[in-house]
Amino acid sequence: MSASTQKLHDLGQSIWLDNISREILLNGTLARYIAEWSVSGLTSNPTIFEHAISRGDLYDDAIAQSAQRGESAEQIFFALALQDLKSAADLFRPIFDASDGVDGWVSLEVSPLLVNDSAKTIQAATRLHQMADRPNLFIKIPGTSAGLVAIEESIFNGVPINVTLLFSCEHYLAAAEAYLRGIERRIAAGLDPKVGSVASLFVSRWDKAVQKQVPPALHNRLGLAVAMRTYKAYRDLLASARWLALAEAGAQPQRLLWASTGTKDPAARDTLYVDALAAPNTVNTIPEKTLRAFAERGEVAKVLPADAGNAQSVLEEFKRAGVDEQALAAQLQLEGADAFSASWNALLARIAEKIAQSRAAP
Repeated sequence: MSASTQKLHDLGQSIWLDNISREILLNGTLARYIAEWSVSGLTSNPTIFEHAISRGDLYDDAIAQSAQRGESAEQIFFALALQDLKSAADLFRPIFDASDGVDGWVSLEVSPLLVNDSAKTIQAATRLHQMADRPNLFIKIPGTSAGLVAIEESIFNGVPINVTLLFSCEHYLAAAEAYLRGIERRIAAGLDPKVGSVASLFVSRWDKAVQKQVPPALHNRLGLAVAMRTYKAYRDLLASARWLALAEAGAQPQRLLWASTGTKDPAARDTLYVDALAAPNTVNTIPEKTLRAFAERGEVAKVLPADAGNAQSVLEEFKRAGVDEQALAAQLQLEGADAFSASWNALLARIAEKIAQSRAAP
């Protein structure tokens, strides 16, 4: 057992793995993380799956068989991803059941190419949720303008949603509003208000974006300041009369999730964001390399302040250094969507290559 991960678990923060591959499912690595490091869920994205499928040959037979049936690269991908994620969901199912649906989740993203199409995103979310046939599988939808429309409608449809690509407190509040409206509509329609959701705030990309723009004294401080400000908004929302009325009706809180928590500055501590973002009733989804480092030498010195601590003064320092927080948040969201689209295209191209290789084989 890891004392560091156990401490986070005891604090009330869920540790999720930001990775999946058939290899860690088959060789027992994921099961070991659950048993020894208190890992209680996982997240995936196109980049993660592109890496998993590119490395080794564990997916090759399934790709070849699907190609023989005339399936497209996109159909093949979702079949492969769902096979992995359903297996992972089954591993986490005891945690899901024991926590009454609060924990024990896995996530699958809709095609990033749908980022500006609300209607098709809603259709894809419903279809993938039905195909998964697991109560503890989130569908990931980006918190863009079009995504927010799809998130509200998907929640109303009873589809559990992981809202991704949130970068600012304002992004988080917009995602929370979409979730609340979806739940309120379900209650008005006489439907069960208990629909799972998390809102994923990306942290380390802030610091990477401004590193060359600000003095060294400000390095690796912006992401944490944004996170602290967002955490206060999260706590305030859960204490609001609006939310308490929904909770009384049986709704489950949309938990705040820390994403992009791998350190991108080689000069900084490799567990920086995990150490600093310890907070009850939140989730931290952690890259595998960072998780291993934290399990070995993580330091949870204090809990994130509920009142945002010194976040506002730090944000003012960045403003004086020329950083426009709102403009940068919009830029980071756009760049994140573009990066996932690029990874999606690379993923489909890699599957197409494997199809060609299978057809060329004797």
